[in-house]
Amino acid sequence: MSTAERQTKIRIVLVNTSHPGNIGGAARAMKNMGLAELYLVEPREYPAPRAVWRAAGASDVLANAKIVGSVDEAIKDCGLVIGTSARERRIPWPLINPRECGEKIWQEAKSHQVALLFGREDRGLTNSELQKCHYHMHIPSNQDYSSLNLAASVQVLCYEIRMASLACENGDLPEMNEWDQPLATADELELFHDHLAATMADLNFYDPDNPKQLLTRMRRLFNRTRMDKMEVSMLRGLLSAAQRKRVK
Repeated sequence: MSTAERQTKIRIVLVNTSHPGNIGGAARAMKNMGLAELYLVEPREYPAPRAVWRAAGASDVLANAKIVGSVDEAIKDCGLVIGTSARERRIPWPLINPRECGEKIWQEAKSHQVALLFGREDRGLTNSELQKCHYHMHIPSNQDYSSLNLAASVQVLCYEIRMASLACENGDLPEMNEWDQPLATADELELFHDHLAATMADLNFYDPDNPKQLLTRMRRLFNRTRMDKMEVSMLRGLLSAAQRKRVK
């Protein structure tokens, strides 16, 4: 697969961006590093002249941006989803740094669609959105002044993806080993988690009105395994069998 083809499988997803200038700045950062797939989840103000002004020569990236109504819609066909996070969470998630993020994205884009999520300027991604991710990524900035502008954060990660692509071309970054089945996509995993929760409720394994952290921990467990399509199908078949037996 050519570099250009692989770049088309990498999407930058901006969630509820409030300042249109940041959308334009992100588009410029993407084009600087050879990326063009921009997804906007319910932007507060867009289209907007300030976005075009900040984009400078990257107005084509803006023109082709996909505007969607939810994170689920933006990532539904992706086999890898990484969310940016500036703080530690109550339940820790697999955490990678920008260099690891760039390498992982470039390696996996050979096989499937990849999404990199950036949250709101004031509060980032919600816990629910972060739980849809296979990995969280944190930029290790100065602890005394750790606040990074959204467009600057996009630039850092796009640069790391670019460096990974160059390392791959030079033979310094190994390609990901081929798997015998395609990895499950985000929408397939969401359906699985819904099915799992319903089955556990049917079996009285947990109380839907007081789930505590059970579903979150289950989601983390299965996200870590990186299930393929056949594995998801097998597990859903098992869940369906358990539900049928419960009815009898």
